[in-house]
Amino acid sequence: MTTAKYQEITDENGRVYRVGETPHDIMGRSRSWMVWLPWIAMMAVSVFEYGWGAVEGTLEEKYGWTLSDAFWLASIWAVFQAAVAFPAGRLREKNIVSARTAMLAGAVCSAVGYFTISHSGNLVLAFAGYSVLGGIGAGLVYATCVNMVGKWYPEKRGARTGFVNGGFAYGAVPFIYVFAAFLTPANYSTILDVMGVYMLVAVGICGFLFKDPPKSWWPKDVDPLTWVRDRQAKSGGLAKNPPAVKQFSPMEAVRTGMLPLMWVCLVIIGGVSLFGINFQVPFAKVSHFGAFVAASSAGVLAVVNGTGRAVVGWASDKLGRRQTLTLVLVVAAVAQFGVLYAGNTHNLVLFMVFAFLTGFGGGAFYPLFAALVPDYFGENNNASNYGLVYSAKLVGGVGGGGLAAGVISVWGYTGAYILAGCIALLSAVLTLFLRQPGRKRHQLAETELVARRPSASAGG
Repeated sequence: MTTAKYQEITDENGRVYRVGETPHDIMGRSRSWMVWLPWIAMMAVSVFEYGWGAVEGTLEEKYGWTLSDAFWLASIWAVFQAAVAFPAGRLREKNIVSARTAMLAGAVCSAVGYFTISHSGNLVLAFAGYSVLGGIGAGLVYATCVNMVGKWYPEKRGARTGFVNGGFAYGAVPFIYVFAAFLTPANYSTILDVMGVYMLVAVGICGFLFKDPPKSWWPKDVDPLTWVRDRQAKSGGLAKNPPAVKQFSPMEAVRTGMLPLMWVCLVIIGGVSLFGINFQVPFAKVSHFGAFVAASSAGVLAVVNGTGRAVVGWASDKLGRRQTLTLVLVVAAVAQFGVLYAGNTHNLVLFMVFAFLTGFGGGAFYPLFAALVPDYFGENNNASNYGLVYSAKLVGGVGGGGLAAGVISVWGYTGAYILAGCIALLSAVLTLFLRQPGRKRHQLAETELVARRPSASAGG
């Protein structure tokens, strides 16, 4: 690593870009490392959220837990996984905690989570070890990875954020099948211990190599001002996703009203997503589809959930972040009604089709929110601003786990799925009110007009 000269360029909105340093100057290697390493780490901890539905049945049998016990463990895990994002982001932005430290702490806590349920059926210990420490560990990994890739790719955020985010879903697929095929009360301890070691090693190695770029960093070979003009001329991408007008602090972002609106939308759809993840396997079994089909539906959900995140990241660069988000939430709503119909009519083909749509709609919104936050509020405080938005999952997690189990016990799966579909539609409607802070509608119209001009007008 070397010390390179840099300059700070200010655009017409007063936004600052730090230009002149290459990734090799900053960390001694290509920035592509900050895509692959976060992706691997996200896959390693994905089993917490996407594998629980395949694990909980064996633990209920071994420890005598109820369905409600098992999914309150998942709910409290989701609370702590989401709650740690904002404080961890603030500590990182104040240079109190480095990305490397956050990742190493996440590796240890994640491993402890699985070691706990592997060796004790005491619910108090399970809540402390799996839900609290495991949730904190997975949350540190998730928040650090998502923010890391956004900082290193400010000019290509959508697709790369979606790719890294997708690892948090399909990374669990092999383990879903392992749990469904081999996990029993006789061997569960060994299998879960192996999972704990896997997370400790994989996340630890990746995290050791993490490094943040300087604040306001921009790639040396991409002039930020001509990039905006060229992108408008070539594809209109910036007309759909114009850069933030300034770097908003967390309180400034809250006062715009847009961050609270994002938070409410994510509370709703986050709960629906976790409901689908948690209860699709139990509902498949109740619908008499068998263990293999239940595991396969969970596998399809996880694969599409992950790959869909990468696809919508790319699509949102072309169509617009907010427009893509609304479409994804409508798909998520329709999928809830479809899964219910297919299960109640015992239609296996339709069940797998709507498992596919549940996976897509139930995961694709996460990278869209992750990219929308810096689009609206800038990159410098993104760890804190996105942490505030992502904290919505701590409320949605309760709704999609423990409370959903209570709804099922009273209204059955029919009532639960109808409720999930209706509130997912509500979330889609609320996104229609999202507007970029500080940019007037006539400015957006002017940007659209520039985007439609022939490329020759771009100059240079």
